[in-house]
Amino acid sequence: MVSIPRPTIHRRQLLIGGGAGVGLVVAWGLWPRRYGVNLAVAEGESVFGPYLKIGADGQVTVAVPQSEHGQGVYTALPQIVADELGADWRTVAVEAAPINPLYANPLAAGILFGDALALLPASTRAAHAQRTVLMLTGGSTSIRQFEGALRTAGAAARVLLCKAAARAWDGDWRSCGTADGFVVMGDRRERFGVLAERAAAESLPGGELPLRMGDEKRLTGESLPRTDAPAKVDGSALFAADIRRPGMVFASIRQGPIGDTRLVGVDIPAARAIPGIVAVIENDGWVAAVGSTWWAANRAVDAMAPRFETHGLVDDRSIAAALDDALAGEGARVHDAGDIVAAFAGARTQTATYRVGAALHAAIEPTCATAEWRDGRLTLWMPTQAPALARAVAARALGIGEDRVILHPTIAGGSFGANLDHRAAEQVAVLARRLDRPVQLSWSRGEDCLADRYRAPAAARMTARVGRGGTITGWHARIAAPRTGRDLARRLLGDDIAASLSMALPGSRGDALATEGAVPAYGIPNVAVDHHPAELGLPAGWWRSGAHSYAAFFTECFLDELAGFAGMEAHSFRIAMLGGDVRLARCLSTVATMGGWQGGVPGSAQGIACHRMRGSAIACMAEAHIGTDRRVKVDRLVVAVDCGRVINPELVRQQIEGGLIFGMAAATGASTGFDQNLPRVRGFAGLNLPRLADTPEIMIELIGSDADPGGVSELAVPVVAPAIANALHAATGRRYRSLPLLG
Repeated sequence: MVSIPRPTIHRRQLLIGGGAGVGLVVAWGLWPRRYGVNLAVAEGESVFGPYLKIGADGQVTVAVPQSEHGQGVYTALPQIVADELGADWRTVAVEAAPINPLYANPLAAGILFGDALALLPASTRAAHAQRTVLMLTGGSTSIRQFEGALRTAGAAARVLLCKAAARAWDGDWRSCGTADGFVVMGDRRERFGVLAERAAAESLPGGELPLRMGDEKRLTGESLPRTDAPAKVDGSALFAADIRRPGMVFASIRQGPIGDTRLVGVDIPAARAIPGIVAVIENDGWVAAVGSTWWAANRAVDAMAPRFETHGLVDDRSIAAALDDALAGEGARVHDAGDIVAAFAGARTQTATYRVGAALHAAIEPTCATAEWRDGRLTLWMPTQAPALARAVAARALGIGEDRVILHPTIAGGSFGANLDHRAAEQVAVLARRLDRPVQLSWSRGEDCLADRYRAPAAARMTARVGRGGTITGWHARIAAPRTGRDLARRLLGDDIAASLSMALPGSRGDALATEGAVPAYGIPNVAVDHHPAELGLPAGWWRSGAHSYAAFFTECFLDELAGFAGMEAHSFRIAMLGGDVRLARCLSTVATMGGWQGGVPGSAQGIACHRMRGSAIACMAEAHIGTDRRVKVDRLVVAVDCGRVINPELVRQQIEGGLIFGMAAATGASTGFDQNLPRVRGFAGLNLPRLADTPEIMIELIGSDADPGGVSELAVPVVAPAIANALHAATGRRYRSLPLLG
């Protein structure tokens, strides 16, 4: 049986407007009444609040306020509405929600901009996210943030449809039910589409808003087919590069190296010698070639051989030195439990140092945006994880009001956080205005690597005291990494936030985003986590799972080393320290049983790791070895997941599988070094990404739970690398303390 929370909504919390001609608009007290619903309405459609429209033909359209970049939000979020409404899944359609404060995501804002929003009282953080229109996709927050609102929207529309049907049948609406797109009362039944317009004239009853009862015809918990799959299979799905406008031209761009850089020269005659070239547009930090085809434009960019003047040196040595200097300096305490000084006093401690390199996003879809300037307005098509912020960037670039920018968010071919960066919006806006015609800007694959906002390199010095019986009595993690949270807030939220941060968060204070996930999920009595801010000169951005991607590597590899020091088997060592964390204990026990855990003994080539994040728990057992070609070969991954109540099990499996391969790629590659302010990797060939032949056997067990839904899309990424590293130790006897492994 599916356990679903029951909201309490009263008549005084509802604002009902509209009429039969324009549809019904329902705005709950949770949604500020000064924000109106701005869904586009076609003829025959009735609007039921900011999330739902029902057409006279019976089509149910759900407005999704999150970016679809492969994680399945165009399926999971409509599934919540359809389940509560009693809709036929075959009639459910999806559209991107328009920019509106009603769709703000304060949960994601709290993750991405935690330090910035910490300046505000807790009671005003959600209101701040709405006022600043922080529509954000990130931090595995889609279902956690929007399930309640979507379920309530479906329930309200269902009640109104039942009232319309009961009025026609001269019955009591409480005797009506819904299923498969029909309102049913005894032997009577009527389609949603027939009732929708009349339902617009009804009002919601007082008291609690009833949710659907019973287990029959329920959609929650079912592996329904993805709504975006058919269009992606037949090629009709529109990505940014698929947009075509009359008279459109195509642009390729070259941006300067990392650091303080400016354009100082280009060979324009060489560019114009390429057939099909329309224009060359120069800017302080970049130059673009525009042509009748993108291939011509890209050839012209190469031919013009742009020259940049860059100040400051960024290379492997400078990065390593900055991390070492940060670790040697004073850190800022970001977590403190117990008394770490007393725990270490006069005791023998164990210490290990770990490092991770810069990670690239390497999404399958290169950066792309299309823009058209007409009649003083800019229309923009692009994938974005923050549409209001992308619109603001484009408006600032042209010096116009945001109300003069229309943004159409497209689906994305991956993102992993890359689409939180909006330089392409600024660039294509400038190009469209200068050219006065539609233009599509596409970065080359090499440009995507050269101008990436990398997951920053990091280093950690881990220290622990192992007491009698193998228990850890003290744990101190010192992590050197850039202030990624503050940098992200400055870029995305603008100068006002940057100014407040500089005043309220002095340089000595740590950055919570840079150390997120570093607090171990174990019952250790004395724990300290310090952030040692490192100035690397690298542009850092959000990357799938953020700091969890390296914090779990530091923690779970060090746990294995401590287990060896204590003479204990790694699985039992972890279980003994979990205390009351039943969910994580079940994950660990399940993977040990499913995978045939042999204790991680020498020669077994087995390693284990676990992690908690975003309200979910995961454990992973890996089997791996070093191949004859000196590459890491992962033979098997066994995973157990407790992510709370599941909306669509198949989507969860897809995200776990994808996260495992993504994490495996990060363990063996997906990284780059730097020479003379430029990354050495310029494309997929240099990333050592897993191929089909490298994909291991994967076993996934979803553990049933009545807990609230937890995050899934990032969950599997952090746990893979430490499991593989621990497996390699069991296979070779050597400890692997750097990512990528063998890098």
